[in-house]
Amino acid sequence: MTLRLGTMQDWPLNVMRLVDHAEREHGDGEIVSAWADGNMTRTNWAEIAKKSRQMAKALTKLGVKQGDRVATLAMNHERHLISWYGAIGMGGVLHTINPRLFPEQLGYIGNHAEDRVLLYDAMMKPLVDAMREHWKTIEHYIVYDPPEGWKGDPSFEEWIGAEDDDFQWVDADERDPIGLCYTSGTTGNPKGVIYEHRSMVLHALAEVQPDCFDLAKRDCALPIVPMFHANAWGLPWAAPLVGCKMVLSADYSAKRMVDLFRDEKVTHSAGVPTIWIDMIKHIEETGDELGSLKKVTIGGSAAPRAMIKWFRARGIDISHAWGMTELSPIGSLGGKPNGWEEMSDEEQVDWIARQGRVPFGIEMRIVDDEGNVLPRDGKASGDLQVRGAWVIGKYFKADEPAIDADGWFSTGDVAALHPDGTMQITDRSKDVIKSGGEWISSIELENAALGVDGIAEAACIGIFHPKWDERPLLVCVKDGSCEVSGDAVVEGLKGQVAKWWLPDAVEFVDELPHTATGKLSKKTLREQFKDYSFEGVEAMTGRD
Repeated sequence: MTLRLGTMQDWPLNVMRLVDHAEREHGDGEIVSAWADGNMTRTNWAEIAKKSRQMAKALTKLGVKQGDRVATLAMNHERHLISWYGAIGMGGVLHTINPRLFPEQLGYIGNHAEDRVLLYDAMMKPLVDAMREHWKTIEHYIVYDPPEGWKGDPSFEEWIGAEDDDFQWVDADERDPIGLCYTSGTTGNPKGVIYEHRSMVLHALAEVQPDCFDLAKRDCALPIVPMFHANAWGLPWAAPLVGCKMVLSADYSAKRMVDLFRDEKVTHSAGVPTIWIDMIKHIEETGDELGSLKKVTIGGSAAPRAMIKWFRARGIDISHAWGMTELSPIGSLGGKPNGWEEMSDEEQVDWIARQGRVPFGIEMRIVDDEGNVLPRDGKASGDLQVRGAWVIGKYFKADEPAIDADGWFSTGDVAALHPDGTMQITDRSKDVIKSGGEWISSIELENAALGVDGIAEAACIGIFHPKWDERPLLVCVKDGSCEVSGDAVVEGLKGQVAKWWLPDAVEFVDELPHTATGKLSKKTLREQFKDYSFEGVEAMTGRD
């Protein structure tokens, strides 16, 4: 018999407690929506909670049952946020669909998820109309923002407006499913990841910590991350925990973002490097300012050193985040170490350029090809594996677990772990260039190239070589600020990377391909250059 000297209450970790808390303690916390048509609307956490109950009641009347999937095809705005809590509050599983996927992928995930209801933005109507005949299980279509004179599917506001908010959240177990998000599907069909109440509450608690996103009531957060991608990095769950103001935008153009930063006094933002590249260019050309912005988190791809220095020169704290759909998505974030003030500027930039440290709730290790655990010495690189409170156990409807017998999930990233606890991604396992039996990091080459004058974007891929197996080809986009040649790029790389890493050729293109989530698409790039050969290509004089 277990001896219990004392007991604490059994208080399930249910995500609906987040919006309940925001309504009760931070009801006046503002939610601003910048719609695709340029309009702005304002609401608060109390109204979000009320309308979530109305939506839960409306879904119940449609016959949606606990565990049924409710899909959204939408950008960031208050009605999308209401749907997160409204669907989950009545026991549904929220499925955020990425509209940037190919039609074949959209058809697959809608049917694989067995969605019953789809809520969508009016701007998505052409896509929805094209997919209706392919989605076999969707019974109800509802439009978030019908324009004047709309003739078609029911309006979201009218649909929920027919209900009052007298609704009790479904009594769910903390391990019940709440959300479904599919990976980008770069190889094969997209895979579904199911999130749970408990995992997402723990993720939110970790995310607001000072060494993570560092969110508080007085802050204003603008995620430049779509809500259909990896939970918008978890910010719609973390914001109600502290009751901070949120700005949600359907338009990520540089001018719109800068205007919102300034006018709404945004303090915190997060997004992929390509977004910030456009914004920096806009500011440099126009003289616009970022207002009250004090913290920027960059993820998806590594931030170039030049970008890190640009923000630091303006007094803005910048940090890296690393994660995956399978990690809800946060795996590590940058927090300052002991002795930060004594570090030189270059040492601080070196630190920021890494992908940060794991928060409590995540464990991390690297292994070699035989599965042997490698040292955390900052020198060894290996397959990055993780396990923890918000890490996937098995893909949706999969027969086999996604983890090994000890709970480790292989991320597909190649990384080094430093003695100070920081993690540094050195490549994706499928992108690393294997030359003469040694590895060349495509990421490090790309980051070094972005520090060369005249280069806006860079991607590095391995090309077959008869002697070395593979050699690096660097593909660059010019920024137009100055004339730049392939030899000038290679010259700029000297001293930044090992001499034998220097690319055998540099090619210039008008634009680089990106995935549906804004990352560089190495798969597409390899397809574009599949017939490329170093034979006959003028040798880069910088390597001589």
